[in-house]
Amino acid sequence: MSSNRGVVYTGPGQVEVQNIADPVFADPTGRKIEHAVILKVITTNICGSDQHMVRGRTTAEAGLVLGHEITGEVIEKGADVEMLEIGDIVSVPFNVACGRCRTCRSQDTGVCLTVNPSRAGGAYGYVDMGGWIGGQAKYVTIPYADFNLLKIPDRDRALAKIRDLTMLSDILPTGFHGAVKAGVGVGSIVYVAGAGPVGLAAAASARILGAAVVMIGDFNKERLAHAKKVGFEPVDLSASDRLGDLIADITGSNEVDSAIDAVGFEARGHAGGEQPAIVLNQMMEITRAAGNIGIPGLYVTEDPGAVDKAAKVGSLSLRFGLGWAKAQSFHTGQTPVLKYNRQLMQAILYDRLNIAEIVNAQLISLDDAPKGYESFDQGAAKKFVIDPHGDLLKSA
Repeated sequence: MSSNRGVVYTGPGQVEVQNIADPVFADPTGRKIEHAVILKVITTNICGSDQHMVRGRTTAEAGLVLGHEITGEVIEKGADVEMLEIGDIVSVPFNVACGRCRTCRSQDTGVCLTVNPSRAGGAYGYVDMGGWIGGQAKYVTIPYADFNLLKIPDRDRALAKIRDLTMLSDILPTGFHGAVKAGVGVGSIVYVAGAGPVGLAAAASARILGAAVVMIGDFNKERLAHAKKVGFEPVDLSASDRLGDLIADITGSNEVDSAIDAVGFEARGHAGGEQPAIVLNQMMEITRAAGNIGIPGLYVTEDPGAVDKAAKVGSLSLRFGLGWAKAQSFHTGQTPVLKYNRQLMQAILYDRLNIAEIVNAQLISLDDAPKGYESFDQGAAKKFVIDPHGDLLKSA
């Protein structure tokens, strides 16, 4: 293994590619573990969730190695790893999960009870998620490997479809989870808030689940144009502050069966200012009585850059009485990736889901990661996929 390099958060608005420690068979406390593997990272993606930290909107400290969307090749394995072999190509769920606690046994791996001493749920390279080293690097350690890792069965097919398969680590299952929890089915009328990569993944998921109409709302004209190009109905939120009217212009009704919030706590209103609860309140307004709302968008317990004192601790001004009166169902929280990634892998391998095209995946080098963060933060209609070793870029 050559020396490791990774993308490091160095302070609000700043990331740098630095030399970092080589991965070892140890957990964040330094305790030796034999249930882990070390991966040579093939692809690792920049996620909107990473941007919240980089913008200084969380309590992340400088020095954090970023990256929770990881696909890699097993190059070393611990003595307790039985189901994986050296050379296997694997997708890494962003959730770190033990596979043995009460929530893992019920497939709620997003809130594993053992991998994070401060709260339920662990993740790679993320604030308050247990201290697990991020994977925007050349090499990374993955614990509980037999449980966590999804082996992609054919190496050649895996590499041929790597731009699609890299989405299995987070955004595709997250979008799918949002659509499932929003109750999307055959003939559903669906509205997705946010035309970024997760919103597009949610829209793509709604489509394969049988939705009749899939609308995506955003202020970003470039992202809306891309959403239209890949077959969704764009909703330009700058056109009106009455979302129901914009939806009615497309479907003839100001209500939908299912709504998906792929925006989260940095949401902005029609006037341009930040309104962290605006999307949630809009979802309750436009979703029909007894309809469902899926919320894969991120909401945090601490936001140093929030617009008011309440929002700094995750307290938002919700019109919850409306949702109650309409008997709506809400689902929040981190996606349990293992619940969905195998079937989504099959959909990709058998050409049922061209997710790389849908989210406009663009390969970049590890050294270009800071530029990717800057471009993504400015609203580029792209999903940046880092190629840490340059192997894919060479063959592109």
